Amino acid sequence: MSETLTLSHNDILCARAKKVIPGGVNSPVRACLSVDSDPIYLKSADGAYVYDMDSNPYLDYVGAFGPHVLGHRHPKTLEALEQSLRFGTSFGACTKTEVEMAEFIVKNVKSIEMIRMVNSGTEATMSSIRLARAFTGRNKIIKFEGCYHGHCDSLMVKAGSGLTTFGIATSQGIPQVLTELTFSLPFNELKPVTQVMKDHGNDIACIILEPIMGNSGVILPEIQFLQGLRALADEYKCLLIFDEVMTGFRVSLGGAQELYNIEPDLTCLGKIIGGGLPVGAYGGKKKIMEMLSPIGAVYQAGTLSGNPLAMAAGLAQLKVMTQDNAYDVLKGKTEKLVNGIKEIIKTNNYPLTINHTTGMFSLFFHKNEIHSYEDALKCDTKKFTQFWKKIKELGLFWPPSQFEACFILSFIMLEAFLLPNSFTTYFNIRQTPFNNITNIIKANHGSAALIYAEQPSIQYELKTAVPSIKSQVEMQAYINGNNTNKYLIVPQEVVNLLKWLNGRPYTFITKQDKWILYNIQ
Repeated sequence: MSETLTLSHNDILCARAKKVIPGGVNSPVRACLSVDSDPIYLKSADGAYVYDMDSNPYLDYVGAFGPHVLGHRHPKTLEALEQSLRFGTSFGACTKTEVEMAEFIVKNVKSIEMIRMVNSGTEATMSSIRLARAFTGRNKIIKFEGCYHGHCDSLMVKAGSGLTTFGIATSQGIPQVLTELTFSLPFNELKPVTQVMKDHGNDIACIILEPIMGNSGVILPEIQFLQGLRALADEYKCLLIFDEVMTGFRVSLGGAQELYNIEPDLTCLGKIIGGGLPVGAYGGKKKIMEMLSPIGAVYQAGTLSGNPLAMAAGLAQLKVMTQDNAYDVLKGKTEKLVNGIKEIIKTNNYPLTINHTTGMFSLFFHKNEIHSYEDALKCDTKKFTQFWKKIKELGLFWPPSQFEACFILSFIMLEAFLLPNSFTTYFNIRQTPFNNITNIIKANHGSAALIYAEQPSIQYELKTAVPSIKSQVEMQAYINGNNTNKYLIVPQEVVNLLKWLNGRPYTFITKQDKWILYNIQ
């Protein structure tokens, strides 16, 4: 008797996608080819979790590759989107929100005096190079091996991200005349840059780089390297461009340039400033930016540039990140996670190394430190594939490439333990305080609601859908409902909101960390 093969919803959707979309994906790394798997199709996300087409939850270390610094569906971001959506989606005209976004960026990024909004990081880097060429009157550029700046032709030479994942040095379809205008040099090595500048300095329009590399995994710069680039750019009167699409407003409020105290001439931004919607931006000194049309001769335009939905979501997210020492908290959470992993690597003598900065890290399957693209290429990608498959089984959504960064969501606190099992290495996330609370509710066949005020969404911790009560009206609707044996899960800092019960009796059941469980009589 033959067995019937049951396909998952993901399998079915993958088969449909491959008939109408190249590889079944709209961005190559999502194909999961480097980890010998099919693409993962997701249907929803909340807080620190994403859910696939079969409703399987995964703890998210991808974070949409960077935009969701607050986690998915943060209440402030959703509120801003809902309010903006009431007035329309796009106008083909200017809006107040794009002005407010520009003012926020100029206020918080010291090197930026003027900013232009676009729709992607690729547009931002492409436009900044055009602007640099116009400003200097020169054509050649310097980039660095493993730094990915989007898929514009001039920058697709020994780029990182998907090109490294798939072993492609330079994309086909790019005229040789363009690649001949690009010098691709080793990251963190100043001597080759100095030599190129001696030989071609009068032809170099700009030096562009990720100040902290993220597209070959997280690779940190040597401070002398960044300082040397700034000095060479000044000496030869070319522009220094920082691609902070990934690091901008993540590693600090002022980006990597604030961390290292290096001011570029132009900065490219994206990801976080859109709150999860398509976005990009580039900005810098006023004398450079005023070369842009309509006041200058450098033309760049976009139908959806400064889109009100992206501006509203991004601005809401950025404002949250200016409150309550958000970057100190994010840094502390990153270091707690990374230091725990380092200790386990050391204790068990694993041939692994880990690099990190605030809100980002990469686990490299190589015993030596990783300082460059060439170092990263020495990693054991077969072992990484084994690791990726195992942690997926355990419910972790990890970037499907050795050469992508992991992202930490700012209000998520995790303790991770690297467990030995032969050489199959995987993470085991500790039980949350909600496990005990959830078990009590289930054992008593009760229903539960979560009460909070101005708190990030934390329903993902419960791993079950519960209503969130945010007003007295919602409280009354819940307690007057048909469900019996009602429970409230209350953060310790907002227990005063129990006054919404209007004298209804309630009983303390248990306290787990900062969470208190009450039963309503």
